[in-house]
Amino acid sequence: MEFRNLGNSGLRISEIAYGNWLTHASQVEEHQAVACVRQALEEGITTFDTADTYADTAAEAVLGRALAGVRREEVEVCTKVYFPAGGRGPNAHGLSRKHIHESINGSLARLGTDYVDLYQAHRYDDMTPLEETMEAFADVVRQGKALYIGVSEWNAEQLREGHRLARELRIPFVSSQPQYSMIWRVIEAEVVPASRELGIGQIVWSPLAQGVLTGKYVPGQAPPAGSRATDDKGGADMVGRWLADDVLLERVQRLRPLAEQAGLTMAQLGVAWVLQNDNVSAAIIGASRPEQVTENARAAGVRLDADLMAAIDEVLAGSIERDPGMTRMPRRAEFPVR
Repeated sequence: MEFRNLGNSGLRISEIAYGNWLTHASQVEEHQAVACVRQALEEGITTFDTADTYADTAAEAVLGRALAGVRREEVEVCTKVYFPAGGRGPNAHGLSRKHIHESINGSLARLGTDYVDLYQAHRYDDMTPLEETMEAFADVVRQGKALYIGVSEWNAEQLREGHRLARELRIPFVSSQPQYSMIWRVIEAEVVPASRELGIGQIVWSPLAQGVLTGKYVPGQAPPAGSRATDDKGGADMVGRWLADDVLLERVQRLRPLAEQAGLTMAQLGVAWVLQNDNVSAAIIGASRPEQVTENARAAGVRLDADLMAAIDEVLAGSIERDPGMTRMPRRAEFPVR
């Protein structure tokens, strides 16, 4: 495993991070989840990403139990706040002072730790003043409940304003967690340049586009049994947008000989590709089996030459999404009071 600084901070994280969105307490049983976490540790992965909303809080608890007995200083635990997570009422989501303080306490209890290394705003909250949000994050940092602050799926303007307030409050705003892959490059035009300017690093999710870039979804064929596309709890709705595009799926199949020439599996090629971006601090992988962890972890330290990068662009031309406006911020009003 290799390690990178998270943005301009002194925090070192593993190039491959292990995430439990759609898997722990949902797609896989707990014994499988624990086996995957243990395999991640065996592969040298030290960075673990979760969120209070995953499996309606259960994913955090599973991760906490899976990491029990691991020396706390040897791992980086990252979680998030924004979406509804087991609560009811008008303040059960968003980035208000009330929700942030209640959420961090719940996350720490479920994770079985006194602090998280990185606490992230899971989305931007357009119904709460940003000053209130950042002041609440500052309280969390000063109380020792989080060491660093980050965000997920914020646009460049939001990053700049959040970073300005963080500087005024003297708290470390160091990361952005966007979707990023060979076919989803919406951060490249605005988010990445702004992040470089501000000293913010990317911890990217879905580097394999929900598994599409592994090549297991073949145009004209039914999705493989047990794949994410066949699992209602495992993100079938998310991967469906890709599976409806036979042209894309055919182009992905044409990546296979490129991966083979580079001595890589399709999954390793996809993960290695996002790590070629020097603003990416880590790529988050998910897994339902330990062997998937091993395969993806082997993408750490891989360097793709310019000719291969150009060949990938040529194969996927016409199927790459680059529009920065495709980063959609859900309005808090979209979540009904339960």
